Amino acid sequence: IWQGYRAEMDNPAMLILLPPVLRNRKDVLFGNMPEIYDFHNKIFLHSLENCLGAPERVGCCFLDRREDFQMYEKYCQNKPRSESLWRQCSESSFFQECQRKLEHKLGLDSYLLKPVQRLTKYQLLLKELLKYSTSCDGVQELQEALVAMLDLLKSVNDSMHQISITGYDGDLSELGKVLMQGSFSVWAGHRKGPTKMKDLARFKPMQRHLFLYEKALVFCKKREEHGDGYDKTSSYSFKHFLKV
Repeated sequence: IWQGYRAEMDNPAMLILLPPVLRNRKDVLFGNMPEIYDFHNKIFLHSLENCLGAPERVGCCFLDRREDFQMYEKYCQNKPRSESLWRQCSESSFFQECQRKLEHKLGLDSYLLKPVQRLTKYQLLLKELLKYSTSCDGVQELQEALVAMLDLLKSVNDSMHQISITGYDGDLSELGKVLMQGSFSVWAGHRKGPTKMKDLARFKPMQRHLFLYEKALVFCKKREEHGDGYDKTSSYSFKHFLKV
């Protein structure tokens, strides 16, 4: 994909087939796929191959590199932009010619989904290893690695919601990492003074989507999804925040 599609966008012979909307937008379409490729090709693959004779050591491979896996979060955050760009030019002769040269049955979009799919497969791999490693060395590390990969999935999911927040006057990254997010019923007290719980019960609650950051609790209102099929998107309109 890197060589058969991404590099071809710089090939002078293919330039005539390249849609104008794609020019100088490799990083939007492919995200940080080269970074992910280098990590696996030069580092992680070799670590796993060293465990061929002792599969129970696989847990350590994940734990030693847990920080590196955060690159998947960056890839997933870019995915909506990538998909939007792909929809604009998926029928172009440029992609058709690249696919023909590679002799691929599937289009580029199927391969751009691979990193996201792989992210969910790590925890399945670790669960399978744990199933057959009940009483041997490395079980503790395998369990910790599974927890780390599940935490990564949750972190990616939370960050995907975060990128849809609109109307916040500032930099959300300054609030730290998203620890949790979800929908809540929220009551607002009267501005003139404290409100008793029994008085609040008379009022209809507001539905809000809350994001708990390390430094603040952010209140948003979820906007209805719009568009059809792949174009369906949700957004969160910023309302208020409390410092933690």
